[in-house]
Amino acid sequence: MSASLPHSPDHPDRTRLRLLGALATGAGLGLAGCATSQKPVQTPYVPPQRTPHDLGLRGSYGQREDVMQQVPGMARQLGLPEEYVRVAVGNADFIPSVQRLILPAGRGVRRNWRVYRSRFVEPIRIRAGVAFWQQNADTLRQAESRYGVPAKYVVGILGVETIFGRNMGNIRVIDALSTLSFDFPPSHPRAAERHAFFRNELEQYLRLTWKNHDDPLELRGSYAGAMGMPQFMPSSWAKYAVDFDHRGHIDLFHSPADAIGSVAHYFQQYGWVNGMPPEFEVTFEPQGMHLDTLLAPDIVPSFTPAAMAALGATPRDVPADFHGQLALIELENGSDAPSYYAGTQNFYVITRYNNSSYYAQSVIDLGNAVDKAMRG
Repeated sequence: MSASLPHSPDHPDRTRLRLLGALATGAGLGLAGCATSQKPVQTPYVPPQRTPHDLGLRGSYGQREDVMQQVPGMARQLGLPEEYVRVAVGNADFIPSVQRLILPAGRGVRRNWRVYRSRFVEPIRIRAGVAFWQQNADTLRQAESRYGVPAKYVVGILGVETIFGRNMGNIRVIDALSTLSFDFPPSHPRAAERHAFFRNELEQYLRLTWKNHDDPLELRGSYAGAMGMPQFMPSSWAKYAVDFDHRGHIDLFHSPADAIGSVAHYFQQYGWVNGMPPEFEVTFEPQGMHLDTLLAPDIVPSFTPAAMAALGATPRDVPADFHGQLALIELENGSDAPSYYAGTQNFYVITRYNNSSYYAQSVIDLGNAVDKAMRG
């Protein structure tokens, strides 16, 4: 398709393809994560101009009749021009490695918390965290004041996810989400549920790039389609990302302020309790411990401190004015004894970012390690 389209955005027949520079005179594409440069906070975002060129369907999905037949329905459901969806999906490629990476680890594999932790709580991330905190101290304070989330846990998320933007992924998001939407591996134990999830993420991605004037064929991220410093999925970007540097454009790829504000806002929206620690240490009474009962709710806080103690696991250093509930968190250490914590509502909130107690504990430990290094 050529770029000879009516210029007025109000023209009823205009197919505003914000793809590959399909632009009329004076308009442009903002390529978050691709070409947008970091500007001072006071400078408004101005999309760069692009040169129009051919918009053929060159991707492997553009050759799949079963996929392209779904385009009209997707476009109608999303309220987007059909040609926009056709060009985006038709230029997406199937990636076999994405299929393999999305499959869970084999059954019977014992997890090892100490090994898992060592991948994230290590000198490179701690040093990078100190530098990031020093460079963005004011923004972290502002986010903590607005959303009630301590700076160290925002730092922990950004450090675990991408080492503060150093490793944001190099797979085209359109390829990853198309692969998981049209060719999700049927051997996955929750194939139907996960397929529906990624189909929604693909649709959210197309809606997001249209709204933000981004090029859906350019943005890159993880094998699951997560993007930017905080690795937000498209639906999370749409719901929780904030323009914290007030430039008029949310840029989670290049703006530390937007990344910081968005993570803090995400936690706040999921129920972060201001002033509550995410966990407490626990002591055990092996003779009277009801471990199965304590672990039955998994990571969902379900016990008062007194109830947990009555079941043989006593939370330590719980403030007298603590009125929340707790969950017993078990972290396996291979063939050694597991590690245990009493997780609060805020521990559970961290697992809403990634549904794993190992992940949440790594975020907490990295944040604490950077905080300790900051204090010298």
